[in-house]
Amino acid sequence: MEKVVSEAEELPKAIVRRVVKDKLSQCSPDSDFIVHRDALLAFSESARIFIHYLSATANDICKESKRQTMNADDVFKALEEIEFPEFISPLKASLGGQSSFVLLFKFIHSHQCFI
Repeated sequence: MEKVVSEAEELPKAIVRRVVKDKLSQCSPDSDFIVHRDALLAFSESARIFIHYLSATANDICKESKRQTMNADDVFKALEEIEFPEFISPLKASLGGQSSFVLLFKFIHSHQCFI
């Protein structure tokens, strides 16, 4: 049974491929990797699910604070709540007034052996 994901929810395939290949080359610089399409799809789907889970948790934190606008602190608290506290410091260091989408990809791209 194939799962149907709307085009708006899909992560850009070229970016996912580039991030995966860059991370693999950082983890093992002497090797040339070929990543099968199924593996790229698995990475993309895993990242999409993680983003949804993190977003939903941050949204719950925002609602508990009786606010309608989610902020970076909600995301940091959500990372703690879903037991990824090791991402908080590097993500805070990446903050520079950029959009969340840009920050996420910069963080993933710069994190050593993230995958």
